Amino acid sequence: MLSELKKVRFPVEAGLLVAFCLFLPLLEFWKNLALVGYAVAWLVNRMRSRDLGGAWQLSDTLAAFWIAAAYLAAAFAGLEGRAIAKTGDLLASALLFWMVTRAGYGAREMRWPLGALVASTLLGLAIGYWRLWSGAGKSGTLQLYSVGHVNHTAIYIAIMLGLCASWLFASWRSWPFNRRTVAVAVAVLVLVSLVVTASRGAVGIGFLLVLVLALAWWPRWRAPLAGSVAAIAVLSALMVGFGAEVQRKQQENAAAQNVLSFRDGIWRMGLVGWEKFPWFGVGKDNYVLIDHERVRTWRNEAGKDYDQANYVHFPHGHSLYVTTLVERGAVGFASLLAVLLAAMVALLRYRPRPLDDDFSWLAWGGAASAWIVTAGVGTVNTTFHHEHGLLAALLFGLWLSTLRRSEATRAIA
Repeated sequence: MLSELKKVRFPVEAGLLVAFCLFLPLLEFWKNLALVGYAVAWLVNRMRSRDLGGAWQLSDTLAAFWIAAAYLAAAFAGLEGRAIAKTGDLLASALLFWMVTRAGYGAREMRWPLGALVASTLLGLAIGYWRLWSGAGKSGTLQLYSVGHVNHTAIYIAIMLGLCASWLFASWRSWPFNRRTVAVAVAVLVLVSLVVTASRGAVGIGFLLVLVLALAWWPRWRAPLAGSVAAIAVLSALMVGFGAEVQRKQQENAAAQNVLSFRDGIWRMGLVGWEKFPWFGVGKDNYVLIDHERVRTWRNEAGKDYDQANYVHFPHGHSLYVTTLVERGAVGFASLLAVLLAAMVALLRYRPRPLDDDFSWLAWGGAASAWIVTAGVGTVNTTFHHEHGLLAALLFGLWLSTLRRSEATRAIA
Protein backbone atom coordinates (compact mmCIF):
# COMPACT_ATOMS: atom_id res chain seq x y z
CA MET A 1 0.00 0.00 0.00
CA LEU A 2 2.84 2.43 0.85
CA SER A 3 4.40 1.96 -2.58
CA GLU A 4 0.99 2.64 -4.17
CA LEU A 5 0.50 5.81 -2.13
CA LYS A 6 3.87 7.13 -3.32
CA LYS A 7 2.51 7.08 -6.87
CA VAL A 8 -0.57 9.19 -6.15
CA ARG A 9 -0.75 12.96 -6.36
CA PHE A 10 -1.43 13.64 -2.67
CA PRO A 11 -0.25 10.58 -0.67
CA VAL A 12 -0.95 11.99 2.81
CA GLU A 13 -4.44 13.05 1.83
CA ALA A 14 -5.13 9.68 0.19
CA GLY A 15 -3.74 7.83 3.21
CA LEU A 16 -5.97 9.77 5.60
CA LEU A 17 -9.04 8.97 3.48
CA VAL A 18 -8.11 5.28 3.60
CA ALA A 19 -7.63 5.53 7.38
CA PHE A 20 -11.04 7.17 7.71
CA CYS A 21 -12.63 4.30 5.79
CA LEU A 22 -10.86 1.75 7.98
CA PHE A 23 -12.01 3.39 11.21
CA LEU A 24 -15.52 4.38 10.05
CA PRO A 25 -17.51 1.41 11.49
CA LEU A 26 -14.97 0.55 14.20
CA LEU A 27 -13.58 3.40 16.29
CA GLU A 28 -15.34 6.72 16.87
CA PHE A 29 -12.35 8.80 18.00
CA TRP A 30 -9.97 7.64 15.27
CA LYS A 31 -12.68 7.98 12.64
CA ASN A 32 -13.22 11.62 13.59
CA LEU A 33 -9.49 12.31 13.81
CA ALA A 34 -8.88 10.82 10.36
CA LEU A 35 -11.78 12.82 8.91
CA VAL A 36 -10.49 16.10 10.34
CA GLY A 37 -6.99 15.26 9.16
CA TYR A 38 -8.29 14.50 5.69
CA ALA A 39 -10.17 17.81 5.53
CA VAL A 40 -7.05 19.76 6.57
CA ALA A 41 -4.84 17.88 4.09
CA TRP A 42 -7.42 18.37 1.32
CA LEU A 43 -7.60 22.12 1.94
CA VAL A 44 -3.82 22.55 2.12
CA ASN A 45 -3.28 20.57 -1.07
CA ARG A 46 -5.95 22.52 -2.97
CA MET A 47 -4.50 25.84 -1.83
CA ARG A 48 -1.02 24.78 -2.90
CA SER A 49 -2.18 23.48 -6.27
CA ARG A 50 -4.67 26.33 -6.73
CA ASP A 51 -7.16 23.81 -8.05
CA LEU A 52 -10.51 23.27 -6.35
CA GLY A 53 -11.68 20.73 -8.88
CA GLY A 54 -13.00 22.71 -11.79
CA ALA A 55 -16.04 24.85 -12.46
CA TRP A 56 -18.98 25.14 -10.08
CA GLN A 57 -21.66 22.56 -10.90
CA LEU A 58 -25.18 21.63 -9.87
CA SER A 59 -23.90 19.14 -7.28
CA ASP A 60 -22.01 21.98 -5.55
CA THR A 61 -25.16 24.11 -5.48
CA LEU A 62 -27.18 21.27 -4.00
CA ALA A 63 -24.57 20.60 -1.30
CA ALA A 64 -24.51 24.30 -0.39
CA PHE A 65 -28.31 24.47 -0.37
CA TRP A 66 -28.50 21.39 1.83
CA ILE A 67 -26.09 22.85 4.39
CA ALA A 68 -27.65 26.33 4.30
CA ALA A 69 -31.19 24.98 4.70
CA ALA A 70 -30.15 22.83 7.64
CA TYR A 71 -28.55 25.73 9.51
CA LEU A 72 -31.38 28.10 8.61
CA ALA A 73 -33.84 25.63 10.12
CA ALA A 74 -31.62 25.23 13.19
CA ALA A 75 -31.39 28.99 13.68
CA PHE A 76 -35.18 29.36 13.72
CA ALA A 77 -36.02 26.08 15.45
CA GLY A 78 -39.33 26.09 17.30
CA LEU A 79 -38.06 24.40 20.47
CA GLU A 80 -34.99 25.17 22.53
CA GLY A 81 -32.18 22.70 22.33
CA ARG A 82 -28.81 22.26 20.61
CA ALA A 83 -30.10 22.26 17.04
CA ILE A 84 -27.16 24.24 15.60
CA ALA A 85 -24.56 22.02 17.26
CA LYS A 86 -26.39 18.84 16.25
CA THR A 87 -26.47 19.96 12.62
CA GLY A 88 -22.73 19.31 12.53
CA ASP A 89 -23.53 15.68 11.65
CA LEU A 90 -25.13 16.75 8.37
CA LEU A 91 -22.38 19.31 7.74
CA ALA A 92 -19.68 16.63 8.01
CA SER A 93 -21.40 14.38 5.48
CA ALA A 94 -22.07 17.22 3.03
CA LEU A 95 -18.50 18.51 3.24
CA LEU A 96 -17.06 15.01 2.81
CA PHE A 97 -19.20 14.61 -0.30
CA TRP A 98 -18.05 17.99 -1.62
CA MET A 99 -14.36 17.37 -1.00
CA VAL A 100 -14.32 13.89 -2.52
CA THR A 101 -16.33 15.02 -5.54
CA ARG A 102 -13.82 17.76 -6.29
CA ALA A 103 -10.65 15.86 -5.34
CA GLY A 104 -9.90 14.60 -8.85
CA TYR A 105 -8.86 11.11 -7.76
CA GLY A 106 -7.99 8.47 -10.30
CA ALA A 107 -9.33 4.93 -10.24
CA ARG A 108 -6.28 3.68 -8.36
CA GLU A 109 -6.71 6.33 -5.65
CA MET A 110 -10.38 5.43 -5.26
CA ARG A 111 -9.97 1.66 -5.10
CA TRP A 112 -8.04 1.90 -1.83
CA PRO A 113 -10.84 3.66 0.12
CA LEU A 114 -13.39 1.24 -1.31
CA GLY A 115 -11.22 -1.72 -0.37
CA ALA A 116 -10.74 -0.25 3.10
CA LEU A 117 -14.52 0.02 3.50
CA VAL A 118 -14.91 -3.67 2.70
CA ALA A 119 -12.04 -4.66 5.01
CA SER A 120 -13.36 -2.59 7.93
CA THR A 121 -16.85 -4.02 7.45
CA LEU A 122 -15.49 -7.57 7.63
CA LEU A 123 -13.46 -6.74 10.73
CA GLY A 124 -16.46 -4.99 12.26
CA LEU A 125 -18.65 -8.02 11.60
CA ALA A 126 -16.06 -10.32 13.17
CA ILE A 127 -16.03 -8.17 16.30
CA GLY A 128 -19.82 -7.89 16.22
CA TYR A 129 -20.31 -11.66 16.04
CA TRP A 130 -17.82 -12.19 18.86
CA ARG A 131 -19.66 -9.67 21.05
CA LEU A 132 -22.99 -11.26 20.14
CA TRP A 133 -21.97 -14.88 20.80
CA SER A 134 -19.78 -14.21 23.84
CA GLY A 135 -22.31 -11.98 25.55
CA ALA A 136 -19.87 -9.04 25.60
CA GLY A 137 -22.44 -7.01 23.71
CA LYS A 138 -25.32 -6.39 26.10
CA SER A 139 -27.86 -5.61 23.37
CA GLY A 140 -28.08 -9.21 22.17
CA THR A 141 -28.02 -8.01 18.55
CA LEU A 142 -25.39 -7.84 15.82
CA GLN A 143 -23.81 -4.40 15.84
CA LEU A 144 -20.86 -2.72 14.21
CA TYR A 145 -19.03 -1.24 17.18
CA SER A 146 -18.90 2.43 16.14
CA VAL A 147 -22.18 2.39 14.20
CA GLY A 148 -24.14 1.14 17.20
CA HIS A 149 -27.85 0.33 17.29
CA VAL A 150 -28.83 -2.69 15.22
CA ASN A 151 -31.06 -0.65 12.89
CA HIS A 152 -28.18 1.70 12.06
CA THR A 153 -25.83 -1.27 11.70
CA ALA A 154 -28.31 -2.85 9.28
CA ILE A 155 -28.40 0.32 7.18
CA TYR A 156 -24.60 0.38 7.00
CA ILE A 157 -24.42 -3.33 6.10
CA ALA A 158 -27.11 -2.91 3.41
CA ILE A 159 -25.10 -0.18 1.69
CA MET A 160 -21.96 -2.31 1.92
CA LEU A 161 -23.86 -5.26 0.48
CA GLY A 162 -24.55 -3.17 -2.60
CA LEU A 163 -20.89 -2.17 -2.85
CA CYS A 164 -19.72 -5.78 -2.51
CA ALA A 165 -22.25 -6.97 -5.09
CA SER A 166 -21.21 -4.20 -7.49
CA TRP A 167 -17.56 -5.12 -7.12
CA LEU A 168 -18.40 -8.75 -7.81
CA PHE A 169 -20.53 -7.91 -10.86
CA ALA A 170 -18.03 -5.41 -12.26
CA SER A 171 -14.84 -7.45 -11.91
CA TRP A 172 -15.96 -11.09 -12.18
CA ARG A 173 -14.80 -11.65 -15.75
CA SER A 174 -11.38 -10.03 -15.17
CA TRP A 175 -10.62 -11.83 -11.87
CA PRO A 176 -8.95 -15.22 -11.51
CA PHE A 177 -10.84 -18.06 -9.83
CA ASN A 178 -9.39 -17.52 -6.34
CA ARG A 179 -10.41 -13.85 -6.26
CA ARG A 180 -13.89 -14.70 -7.49
CA THR A 181 -14.24 -17.25 -4.69
CA VAL A 182 -13.19 -14.75 -2.04
CA ALA A 183 -15.49 -12.06 -3.46
CA VAL A 184 -18.47 -14.42 -3.46
CA ALA A 185 -17.73 -15.45 0.13
CA VAL A 186 -17.53 -11.81 1.22
CA ALA A 187 -20.80 -10.89 -0.51
CA VAL A 188 -22.60 -13.90 1.00
CA LEU A 189 -21.27 -13.10 4.47
CA VAL A 190 -22.49 -9.50 4.23
CA LEU A 191 -25.88 -10.66 2.91
CA VAL A 192 -26.31 -13.21 5.71
CA SER A 193 -25.19 -10.63 8.28
CA LEU A 194 -27.88 -8.27 7.04
CA VAL A 195 -30.46 -10.99 7.69
CA VAL A 196 -28.99 -11.61 11.16
CA THR A 197 -29.68 -7.98 12.12
CA ALA A 198 -33.41 -8.78 11.72
CA SER A 199 -34.05 -5.18 10.70
CA ARG A 200 -37.05 -5.74 8.44
CA GLY A 201 -36.77 -2.57 6.38
CA ALA A 202 -33.05 -2.99 5.74
CA VAL A 203 -33.36 -6.70 4.91
CA GLY A 204 -36.20 -6.08 2.46
CA ILE A 205 -34.43 -3.18 0.75
CA GLY A 206 -31.16 -5.13 0.79
CA PHE A 207 -32.73 -8.01 -1.15
CA LEU A 208 -34.33 -5.55 -3.57
CA LEU A 209 -31.03 -3.69 -3.94
CA VAL A 210 -29.16 -6.77 -5.15
CA LEU A 211 -31.86 -7.46 -7.75
CA VAL A 212 -31.92 -3.84 -8.94
CA LEU A 213 -28.14 -3.83 -9.35
CA ALA A 214 -28.29 -7.11 -11.24
CA LEU A 215 -30.93 -5.67 -13.56
CA ALA A 216 -28.79 -2.57 -14.10
CA TRP A 217 -25.93 -4.84 -15.19
CA TRP A 218 -28.15 -6.63 -17.74
CA PRO A 219 -26.96 -4.65 -20.82
CA ARG A 220 -23.34 -5.39 -19.86
CA TRP A 221 -23.58 -8.92 -18.48
CA ARG A 222 -26.65 -11.07 -17.79
CA ALA A 223 -25.23 -13.59 -15.32
CA PRO A 224 -25.61 -11.35 -12.21
CA LEU A 225 -29.40 -11.47 -12.42
CA ALA A 226 -29.58 -15.26 -12.45
CA GLY A 227 -27.01 -15.53 -9.66
CA SER A 228 -28.74 -12.92 -7.52
CA VAL A 229 -32.18 -14.50 -7.92
CA ALA A 230 -30.74 -17.92 -6.99
CA ALA A 231 -28.86 -16.58 -3.95
CA ILE A 232 -31.87 -14.69 -2.58
CA ALA A 233 -34.18 -17.66 -3.24
CA VAL A 234 -31.89 -20.04 -1.35
CA LEU A 235 -31.43 -17.63 1.54
CA SER A 236 -35.17 -16.93 1.73
CA ALA A 237 -35.88 -20.67 1.85
CA LEU A 238 -33.35 -21.09 4.66
CA MET A 239 -34.92 -18.16 6.53
CA VAL A 240 -38.33 -19.81 6.35
CA GLY A 241 -37.01 -23.27 7.15
CA PHE A 242 -35.01 -22.20 10.20
CA GLY A 243 -37.44 -19.51 11.37
CA ALA A 244 -35.17 -16.50 11.03
CA GLU A 245 -35.54 -13.72 13.58
CA VAL A 246 -36.61 -11.22 10.95
CA GLN A 247 -39.44 -13.55 9.87
CA ARG A 248 -40.51 -14.22 13.44
CA LYS A 249 -40.57 -10.49 14.18
CA GLN A 250 -42.78 -9.80 11.18
CA GLN A 251 -45.19 -12.60 12.12
CA GLU A 252 -45.46 -11.44 15.73
CA ASN A 253 -46.07 -7.83 14.74
CA ALA A 254 -48.65 -8.87 12.17
CA ALA A 255 -50.45 -11.03 14.74
CA ALA A 256 -50.50 -8.09 17.15
CA GLN A 257 -51.72 -5.78 14.35
CA ASN A 258 -48.61 -3.70 14.88
CA VAL A 259 -46.73 -4.21 11.62
CA LEU A 260 -45.10 -0.78 11.88
CA SER A 261 -43.83 -1.40 15.45
CA PHE A 262 -45.61 1.70 16.82
CA ARG A 263 -44.14 3.90 14.07
CA ASP A 264 -47.58 5.23 13.15
CA GLY A 265 -47.98 6.62 16.67
CA ILE A 266 -44.42 8.00 16.62
CA TRP A 267 -45.04 9.70 13.27
CA ARG A 268 -48.43 11.03 14.37
CA MET A 269 -46.83 12.60 17.43
CA GLY A 270 -44.05 14.21 15.42
CA LEU A 271 -46.40 15.61 12.82
CA VAL A 272 -48.24 17.52 15.52
CA GLY A 273 -44.92 19.26 16.18
CA TRP A 274 -44.53 20.01 12.49
CA GLU A 275 -48.05 21.49 12.36
CA LYS A 276 -46.99 23.79 15.18
CA PHE A 277 -43.69 24.80 13.53
CA PRO A 278 -44.22 24.12 9.79
CA TRP A 279 -41.41 26.13 8.22
CA PHE A 280 -38.32 25.38 10.33
CA GLY A 281 -39.47 22.52 12.53
CA VAL A 282 -38.78 21.85 16.19
CA GLY A 283 -34.99 21.70 15.76
CA LYS A 284 -32.40 19.05 14.96
CA ASP A 285 -32.50 16.20 17.52
CA ASN A 286 -35.45 17.86 19.29
CA TYR A 287 -37.93 15.14 18.30
CA VAL A 288 -37.50 13.76 21.79
CA LEU A 289 -38.87 17.02 23.22
CA ILE A 290 -42.26 16.41 21.62
CA ASP A 291 -43.91 14.76 24.61
CA HIS A 292 -47.53 14.03 25.43
CA GLU A 293 -48.02 17.24 27.38
CA ARG A 294 -46.85 19.38 24.47
CA VAL A 295 -48.97 17.44 21.96
CA ARG A 296 -52.04 17.81 24.17
CA THR A 297 -51.45 21.55 24.46
CA TRP A 298 -50.82 22.06 20.76
CA ARG A 299 -53.86 20.02 19.76
CA ASN A 300 -56.08 21.96 22.18
CA GLU A 301 -54.73 25.28 20.88
CA ALA A 302 -55.64 24.18 17.36
CA GLY A 303 -59.13 23.19 18.51
CA LYS A 304 -58.51 19.49 17.85
CA ASP A 305 -59.15 16.49 20.05
CA TYR A 306 -56.38 14.49 21.72
CA ASP A 307 -56.33 10.77 22.51
CA GLN A 308 -53.07 9.76 24.15
CA ALA A 309 -53.44 6.18 22.91
CA ASN A 310 -52.87 7.41 19.33
CA TYR A 311 -49.49 8.94 20.10
CA VAL A 312 -46.15 7.33 21.00
CA HIS A 313 -43.26 9.30 22.48
CA PHE A 314 -39.86 8.37 21.03
CA PRO A 315 -36.43 10.07 20.71
CA HIS A 316 -36.57 10.19 16.90
CA GLY A 317 -39.03 9.72 14.06
CA HIS A 318 -37.96 6.28 12.82
CA SER A 319 -38.07 7.72 9.30
CA LEU A 320 -35.71 9.95 7.34
CA TYR A 321 -38.64 11.82 5.85
CA VAL A 322 -40.75 12.29 8.97
CA THR A 323 -37.73 13.16 11.11
CA THR A 324 -36.52 15.74 8.58
CA LEU A 325 -39.97 17.30 8.18
CA VAL A 326 -40.56 17.51 11.93
CA GLU A 327 -37.09 18.64 12.99
CA ARG A 328 -36.18 20.92 10.05
CA GLY A 329 -39.59 21.85 8.73
CA ALA A 330 -40.58 22.51 5.13
CA VAL A 331 -37.26 24.27 4.46
CA GLY A 332 -35.16 21.28 5.47
CA PHE A 333 -37.53 18.80 3.86
CA ALA A 334 -37.36 20.67 0.53
CA SER A 335 -33.57 20.47 0.57
CA LEU A 336 -33.70 16.73 1.30
CA LEU A 337 -36.09 16.09 -1.59
CA ALA A 338 -33.98 18.24 -3.92
CA VAL A 339 -30.84 16.24 -3.09
CA LEU A 340 -32.52 12.85 -3.38
CA LEU A 341 -34.30 13.67 -6.64
CA ALA A 342 -31.17 15.16 -8.19
CA ALA A 343 -29.16 12.11 -7.16
CA MET A 344 -31.75 9.76 -8.64
CA VAL A 345 -31.81 11.64 -11.94
CA ALA A 346 -28.01 11.62 -12.11
CA LEU A 347 -27.83 7.87 -11.44
CA LEU A 348 -30.35 7.14 -14.18
CA ARG A 349 -28.92 9.59 -16.69
CA TYR A 350 -25.25 8.72 -16.23
CA ARG A 351 -25.42 4.97 -15.75
CA PRO A 352 -22.28 3.50 -17.35
CA ARG A 353 -22.48 2.12 -20.85
CA PRO A 354 -21.86 -1.59 -21.46
CA LEU A 355 -18.34 -1.02 -22.79
CA ASP A 356 -17.23 1.30 -19.99
CA ASP A 357 -14.44 0.06 -17.72
CA ASP A 358 -14.97 -2.03 -14.59
CA PHE A 359 -14.28 0.81 -12.19
CA SER A 360 -16.93 3.06 -13.73
CA TRP A 361 -19.47 0.33 -13.04
CA LEU A 362 -18.15 -0.27 -9.52
CA ALA A 363 -18.30 3.43 -8.61
CA TRP A 364 -21.80 3.76 -10.05
CA GLY A 365 -22.96 0.64 -8.19
CA GLY A 366 -21.67 2.01 -4.89
CA ALA A 367 -23.48 5.30 -5.40
CA ALA A 368 -26.68 3.55 -6.49
CA SER A 369 -26.53 1.35 -3.39
CA ALA A 370 -26.13 4.39 -1.16
CA TRP A 371 -29.14 6.06 -2.77
CA ILE A 372 -31.43 3.02 -2.76
CA VAL A 373 -30.74 2.18 0.88
CA THR A 374 -30.90 5.80 2.05
CA ALA A 375 -34.14 6.54 0.23
CA GLY A 376 -35.74 3.12 0.66
CA VAL A 377 -34.92 2.25 4.26
CA GLY A 378 -35.47 5.93 5.04
CA THR A 379 -39.22 5.36 4.88
CA VAL A 380 -39.11 3.38 8.16
CA ASN A 381 -35.77 4.30 9.72
CA THR A 382 -33.64 7.42 10.05
CA THR A 383 -31.04 6.98 7.32
CA PHE A 384 -28.29 9.42 6.31
CA HIS A 385 -27.24 9.66 9.92
CA HIS A 386 -23.73 9.45 11.42
CA GLU A 387 -21.65 6.56 10.02
CA HIS A 388 -24.02 5.41 7.30
CA GLY A 389 -24.59 9.03 6.30
CA LEU A 390 -20.84 9.50 5.89
CA LEU A 391 -20.65 6.21 3.98
CA ALA A 392 -23.42 7.26 1.58
CA ALA A 393 -21.83 10.70 1.05
CA LEU A 394 -18.43 9.14 0.35
CA LEU A 395 -19.74 6.59 -2.16
CA PHE A 396 -21.77 9.17 -4.04
CA GLY A 397 -18.88 11.64 -4.02
CA LEU A 398 -16.48 9.06 -5.43
CA TRP A 399 -18.86 8.25 -8.27
CA LEU A 400 -19.48 11.90 -9.16
CA SER A 401 -15.73 12.49 -9.16
CA THR A 402 -15.42 9.93 -11.97
CA LEU A 403 -17.89 11.98 -14.01
CA ARG A 404 -15.96 15.18 -13.33
CA ARG A 405 -12.73 13.46 -14.32
CA SER A 406 -14.18 12.16 -17.58
CA GLU A 407 -15.49 15.66 -18.39
CA ALA A 408 -12.04 17.12 -17.74
CA THR A 409 -10.45 14.49 -19.97
CA ARG A 410 -12.86 15.27 -22.80
CA ALA A 411 -12.17 19.00 -22.40
CA ILE A 412 -8.40 18.44 -22.68
CA ALA A 413 -8.80 16.17 -25.67
